[in-house]
Order: sequence, then C-alpha cells, then structure tokens
Amino acid sequence: MPTAEDIARRIEAGIPGARADVEDLTGGGDHFRATVVSDAFAGRSRIEQHRLVYAVFGDEVGGPIHALSLQTTTQ
Repeated sequence: MPTAEDIARRIEAGIPGARADVEDLTGGGDHFRATVVSDAFAGRSRIEQHRLVYAVFGDEVGGPIHALSLQTTTQ
C-alpha cells in the first residue's frame, strides 16, 4: 500500500514544479486527500487539472489507491 508521502512524491515528480500535501484519510493506505499547487494548472478547467494528477497514477486510482480526493490550484 502506498503512503501519503509516496503519493506526494509521485505527484511532485509527475508534474514538474508541483507541491503536494497528501493526507491518508483512513490510515489504511487506500483513501487519500491531496492539495496540489502547480503553475501547470493555469488556464485549465478543474477537470483538466484533476486529470493531470490522475494521469500520474494511471490504473492505480480505483485499484490500490481506492480514492484520491483532490484540491488543485495555481500559486
């Protein structure tokens, strides 16, 4: 199971310049909440921003990462 720190590192590696703060909501390693700040979100809709983050994980969201709640914003 991934940790909150693993999720944050992967988001930051997958979206250059991003800062991610991730919380494990249940302690079980499968439900997370992430706040992601990135200039890559500028000019994109909220759906497009979330898709950028979900693309980092591919099929893992809905699998090993059962839930990933996102709040995305630019700096």
